[in-house]
Amino acid sequence: MTGRRPIARLAEPWRQRLIRSLLYGRNVDRAAKARARVGLAILAFAVVYAVLAGRLVMFAAGADSHGARRSASQDAIATARPDIVDRNGAILATDVKAPSLFGEPRRIIDKDEAIELLTAALPDLDTKEVRERLSSRKGFVWLKREITPKQQHDIHRLGIPGIGFLRENKRVYPTGASVAHLIGLVNVDNQGIAGMEKWLDNNGLADLHRAGFATDRLQRPVELSIDLRVEHALRDELMKAKEKYKAKAASGLVSNVRTGEIVALVSLPDFDPNNPKEAHDPERINRLTTGVFEMGSTFKALTLAMALDSGKANLNTLYDGRGELRFGKFTIHDTHPVGRPITLSEVFTFSSNVGAAKIALAQGVEAHKAFLKKLGQMDRLRTELPESSSPIVPKRWSELNTITIAFGHGIAVAPLQAVMGINAVVNGGLLIPPTFLKRSEEEARAMAKRVLKPETSEKMRYLMRLNAEIGTAKKADVKGYYIGGKTGTSEKVVAGRYSKKQVLNSFTAIIPADNPQYQLLVMLDEPKALPETNGFITSGWNAVPTGGNVIARIGPLLGIEPRFDLPPSERLILAASKTTQ
Repeated sequence: MTGRRPIARLAEPWRQRLIRSLLYGRNVDRAAKARARVGLAILAFAVVYAVLAGRLVMFAAGADSHGARRSASQDAIATARPDIVDRNGAILATDVKAPSLFGEPRRIIDKDEAIELLTAALPDLDTKEVRERLSSRKGFVWLKREITPKQQHDIHRLGIPGIGFLRENKRVYPTGASVAHLIGLVNVDNQGIAGMEKWLDNNGLADLHRAGFATDRLQRPVELSIDLRVEHALRDELMKAKEKYKAKAASGLVSNVRTGEIVALVSLPDFDPNNPKEAHDPERINRLTTGVFEMGSTFKALTLAMALDSGKANLNTLYDGRGELRFGKFTIHDTHPVGRPITLSEVFTFSSNVGAAKIALAQGVEAHKAFLKKLGQMDRLRTELPESSSPIVPKRWSELNTITIAFGHGIAVAPLQAVMGINAVVNGGLLIPPTFLKRSEEEARAMAKRVLKPETSEKMRYLMRLNAEIGTAKKADVKGYYIGGKTGTSEKVVAGRYSKKQVLNSFTAIIPADNPQYQLLVMLDEPKALPETNGFITSGWNAVPTGGNVIARIGPLLGIEPRFDLPPSERLILAASKTTQ
């Protein structure tokens, strides 16, 4: 019996033996194999449950931020904006990440405790407002936007359920008030509400936000025409002048006469866009684009250009300047009467109101209106800046209007508008729309409109240089820069009448006069008389020397090389003109 094989072994068919051999191999312990499979199954289930448990922990730990993002999808969240830089790449506006505090009223267990703890950590929170927000039925409410990292840390340590944080984009302005009126500012949701910030939203940025494409990495910096170095120099000199002459306000700009680019723009008092509350002060408006003013005698440059361009007058045409000009019940007089007939050139250098009035009357009312409209002085000036105002022009334009407008009274324009017109007078006769974005000379010529003959422009450059040599702009004649200029003193209307004690002074200069590259405008509002001004408050005693100080500082920054021992304007500029008459 011991030599016989087991019956069960003999009974197993050969096919089953083959399958078992293929599946388990030969001489395999099936009990060990079974235990291994059970262990593998246990391990697989353990991994699955571990993953599920991990996800639950993540959801629990991140419930605040996850729920907030889901709930806040219907609320405004500060979105990304592109950097704004000056023409040399200096940052004027950029985004930084800042935490904002929110609440989920449905998840807060003890609202009174939460309110007490939050107001203790953030004393500037309004208790009543916080209570109202946390008592609402909303799933998400803002409690305070843009808190500091320390405040976030302190509140986080309180461990209040239903209170969380979202990291948002916060707009910051590294240069502070330096370019405030130009840059503008944003609201708490990072949406532009003034200046170039608003222009960005109006020109596609808001649409990109709505489409979800305005992310940090998809936006290129916006390059402006502004030179921050020139801006600082201009602002510094205007601040000094405002304080020295006790002026109500001071403003100024630098424009490239060949491209229309605004290289610097300052309006004082200004504001810090990092502190938006200051922007609400009505005294802090942008006086160069939003304000409209009677520009005074600087408008004589347009009056004389009109006469020269018409061919009805030349530099030597005589006008009777011996006395006052009476028109009905009105009398026009000069501050410093000459007492003799004067040439058109002398009308400019003596800044004669009577002479300018007679020049304009000789052209006629309709010709005068048409000329000013051609130079862009009759319509609202549109630039990238949303803030602008329409000029104030007479409803019925009579000869009396032509008389007063000839010397800058009776029409009020934005100062930037007047700068555009004078740019055309001196740059060869091309009217170029101003811009706050970088623009090449080729691009400027493509959009330019010819409004004056080139020879008219040459004669006006001669007159402006002559005025710096022997006229009212002598105090701004910085050696080496061969400037030209025109002064303006306009009496302000007080209680319906012109006041001789409250004036708006302006000075416009071209640099250099023989081949202008830039125009500078300086304005002082209601300057006071000083002993060193001999009791005078006219432009030649305050705005002009201020302009000279500005030119001395910005000339090297603009790359204008000083030239000394140049001949007088009659030989350097007038001799180059096709006609000297």
